[in-house]
Amino acid sequence: MATQVADAPMTDPLEGWSLPAWTYSDTEFFEAEKERVFAPSWQIVCHESDIPSPGDWHTLDYIGESVMVVRGTDRVLRAFTNVCRHRGSRIVDGASGCARKLVCPYHAWTYDLDGRLAGVPDSASYPVFDKAGLGLSSIQIEVWRGFVFVRLVDDGGPTVAQMMTPYEHMVAPYSFHDLKALGRVTMRPREVNWKNIGDNYSDGLHIPVAHPGLTRLFGRSYGVEAEANVDRMWGDLMDAPSPNWSERMYQRLLPPVPHLPPERQRHWLYFKLWPNVAFDIYPDQVDFMQWLPVSPTASVIREISYVLDDDRREMKAARYLNWRINREVNAEDTALITRVQAGMASRSFSIGPLSDKEVCLRHFCRRLRQIIPAARSEHSPAPGWSRTA
Repeated sequence: MATQVADAPMTDPLEGWSLPAWTYSDTEFFEAEKERVFAPSWQIVCHESDIPSPGDWHTLDYIGESVMVVRGTDRVLRAFTNVCRHRGSRIVDGASGCARKLVCPYHAWTYDLDGRLAGVPDSASYPVFDKAGLGLSSIQIEVWRGFVFVRLVDDGGPTVAQMMTPYEHMVAPYSFHDLKALGRVTMRPREVNWKNIGDNYSDGLHIPVAHPGLTRLFGRSYGVEAEANVDRMWGDLMDAPSPNWSERMYQRLLPPVPHLPPERQRHWLYFKLWPNVAFDIYPDQVDFMQWLPVSPTASVIREISYVLDDDRREMKAARYLNWRINREVNAEDTALITRVQAGMASRSFSIGPLSDKEVCLRHFCRRLRQIIPAARSEHSPAPGWSRTA
């Protein structure tokens, strides 16, 4: 397994050790993560192709907020909190929809698609107020290669494009702008802390131990590396036919992809963007996966596949086989992270040593300790630490 890591200052006194187990179940640490990690981080909502027409909207709910991305009559995409400025009611329900106006179901305050307050029933009964100042609350939005991201707080951190700068040349051939959804967003609850999902995603050491299918497909070609804001994982399909039917048929039926260079025809590529958004990039499709925190010991995985137009029977078969292969991988990963979450509850475990090959996990631990210094403590500090640390 190949491993690489970007240069980074070695300032963490616990460098080479995992985050302490208490940070995977502690309520105060979880609340600090919501404010310091998730509020200023970019979160993926959808693809531009999911909201092609004026009035189309898509929502994302996380850390107690509901965000909606709306395409205006001017075709511009905007992001707002899904909250009426009158009494705080949610305005739209569900994951997606289309509307000519955004109308609050409580008192029918009405907003234009650009967020401006357009109508207030019985407006004469209200004291004079600045109508222009009571539009929907906007939040920052970025469209990167067709994928729509939002963030609740702008802390001056890098854009998605800046985060992905080291890898733009790798992503460019896959025509992200032209992708279209294959199916719908799937929400998969998991009774684990969100970090356990991310730790597992970027962990290359467990592949030959716990994923026999991926090992049959990749052999020793699986590699990992860590950049400042992105982890990369990769593997190349072996020519030797797998004894597993789904894997063998995928190897056999995956057709040539005209827009990809020769070295990408049998290449699987993974990116994890800080802190919790991943792209699984295959010759046949592109998936995004996002693990959202629900509580200190619960998360939900949000995922969907996107594809380019391709009516070839071999391509349709390859996409189905890809799903079969990764369904098994997901089941294996679910069992792994569940075991880890349960083991972390033991009084016998606090921190563990990290291999020099666990470059992504080392980088993640270092960064989280910089953001929340309490994670440098092997055991949980006294309650109230987050008010001063």
